Amino acid sequence: MTNAAHSNRTAGSAAMLDTLEPGQPIVFGGNRVTAVPPELARAFTAGDRLIVVNDTGDLLHIPSEVWSVATGAVERAWQAFSHMGSVDDDSISRFFDRFAANLVADDRFAAIAEANRADVASARQRGRSTTRLELTDGMRADMIEGLRMWRDVPSQRDVPVEAIDHEGWRLEQRKAGLGVVGFVFEGRPNVFADACGVLRGGNTVVFRIGSDALGTARAIVEHALDPALVEAGLPAGGASLVDSSARAAGWAMFSDPRLSLAVARGSGAAVAQLGAVARQAGIAVSLHGTGGAWIVTGEACDPDRLESVVATSLDRKVCNTVNTVCVLAHRADELMPRVLSGLSAAAAARGAEPKVHATPRAQSLMPASWLDEKVMIARAEGERPEPRAEVIANDRLGHEWEWENSPEITVTVVDSVADAVVAFNQQAPRFVASLISDDAVEQDRFWAAVDAPFVGDGFTRWVDGQYALNRPELGLSNWQFGRLFGRGGVLSGDSVFTVRTRVWQSDPCVQR
Repeated sequence: MTNAAHSNRTAGSAAMLDTLEPGQPIVFGGNRVTAVPPELARAFTAGDRLIVVNDTGDLLHIPSEVWSVATGAVERAWQAFSHMGSVDDDSISRFFDRFAANLVADDRFAAIAEANRADVASARQRGRSTTRLELTDGMRADMIEGLRMWRDVPSQRDVPVEAIDHEGWRLEQRKAGLGVVGFVFEGRPNVFADACGVLRGGNTVVFRIGSDALGTARAIVEHALDPALVEAGLPAGGASLVDSSARAAGWAMFSDPRLSLAVARGSGAAVAQLGAVARQAGIAVSLHGTGGAWIVTGEACDPDRLESVVATSLDRKVCNTVNTVCVLAHRADELMPRVLSGLSAAAAARGAEPKVHATPRAQSLMPASWLDEKVMIARAEGERPEPRAEVIANDRLGHEWEWENSPEITVTVVDSVADAVVAFNQQAPRFVASLISDDAVEQDRFWAAVDAPFVGDGFTRWVDGQYALNRPELGLSNWQFGRLFGRGGVLSGDSVFTVRTRVWQSDPCVQR
């Protein structure tokens, strides 16, 4: 067979996927097979896309119209990035200034607030949680503050990283924009301000927001973001919204190889799935599919400090909220009541009841009434009666409790701090770990042994880019899928860059 014949045969063997048949086998992971369900076969039409997740065998259906919307938004951001090299830093600063000013202006913000009220009303009507959806005065102020932070942050574009002098020539390595950053986030409108931080480094961004907040997002784009791009002279599409309520829009966006980085905020299987889609497309990812911090009591644990940090680590449910508390066995009678007291204080501050999950070894330390009585626990779907305390298996220490208003934790008893570290490294998403101990040597041993990017000695809620680093964050990453290459767990706008290398030759006769 000639090379040309082989080429034709290879090309001819690939055909467009126009239909699917119920029960049709689909190979994934190299040696595993799943089957097309009837509902997918019925829904799939010519022009649609099918993504097979190699990790799980999930079959992800992307209708053609959703694919067009998502890839169109990426195209706009991609085209805009090609022009960012000729945009000066003052213009980028002006964009953040005008974006903030548009949110300050009551006449512009009125339309955004009205859209948000409609989103909140729709979500409530459908029984959806609106805790993170409502665009409050505080959230508006935080967005404005974040944008002004980016306005005032010194540019990192073209900043020298390293210089090396050779005989007859000189080499410099300098920071540069990475490219298009794809961003999928839940229904918190303030994330717009966080994510736009990537423009500070000469990047562009494309967003996909949860369907509950899509109306709010459209209003922000129309009345604040797009006008700021125009007023600053930045290329249209520098910050592009994927205007689709379909969950498949996120899959389509994260499978577009024109993205340089895929960022997903949220928790659970949906984020892990998005990360898998991006990795299959060869795109670097930043995500944490699971959150939840751990607190460990040390040999030199102060009971008052323990009670306080438990309470202050439970003020609301986000990824850095304490999820699991490990109490030393020989001090359990003294310390477990203080853990429960801190939990109860956090619940009382929210006007709610607390919820605790105890391993079998910790069960005997629960007040009898906690195991017997039922209280009203606030869930996303509403309040329902549940035992205040329930028993949980030892192998479920890493399960993240997605509580709505009732603070909820797991407690367990360990023989040593070393045993707690083993449990954390094996079961936790390897995210936030805090050792409550006044012993510096014990703290140093914990720091060296625990496999977490964020380690402390008090409350866990400090893990936040804006709170801790004075820079709005795009997202936080755990080590669930391994340590991160070349960067920390806080992804901020000024940490999205590549490195270019430039050479000046002073001696024209230099040769290898």
